[in-house]
Amino acid sequence: MKNLEILSREQVAPETQGIFDALKKKVGMVPNLYATTAHSHAGLVSLLTLGENLDGGEFNAKEGEAIALAVAETNACTYCLSAHTAIGKMVGFSEEDTVKLRTGEIDDTKLAALTKLAKALTENRGHADQTLIDNFLAAGYSKAALVELVGHVVKNTFTNYINHVADTTVDFPLVKPLVTETTA
Repeated sequence: MKNLEILSREQVAPETQGIFDALKKKVGMVPNLYATTAHSHAGLVSLLTLGENLDGGEFNAKEGEAIALAVAETNACTYCLSAHTAIGKMVGFSEEDTVKLRTGEIDDTKLAALTKLAKALTENRGHADQTLIDNFLAAGYSKAALVELVGHVVKNTFTNYINHVADTTVDFPLVKPLVTETTA
């Protein structure tokens, strides 16, 4: 038995059904991540609200996907790697770009500074080498972007961890982590 099953519209709280309807209208489906998180109305609303607020901030859609890919790779989250590879291609990245974003080795200097810092924040629980922060700011990102980057890392780590706990069934073309998750 799974720790968290994928819920149908009929299985969720009445106040969550409207969220399912809005997701289906917006993206054509209720991704399994959200259908799993829906075990908690407050959890689902918090995740979606954080995402909506950050989406209107300092980063464009491509940068948001770059962060998501870097964090998902660091956390070895197959579900999020699959979802954000598909979405990354929809916003203009090639398949090769998505792999390079996952490693922080993208040729674009600004995206490289962004993804390397996102990976470091994820790996080191919010701590990052000052050089990575300096490179991020030197690449043209603002201090507001630095704050929002932490928010994006938190949002993506939340989804990665939900998927780990739930072993969420991937409903996007499957992408595997480049490295396996290590345990301490």
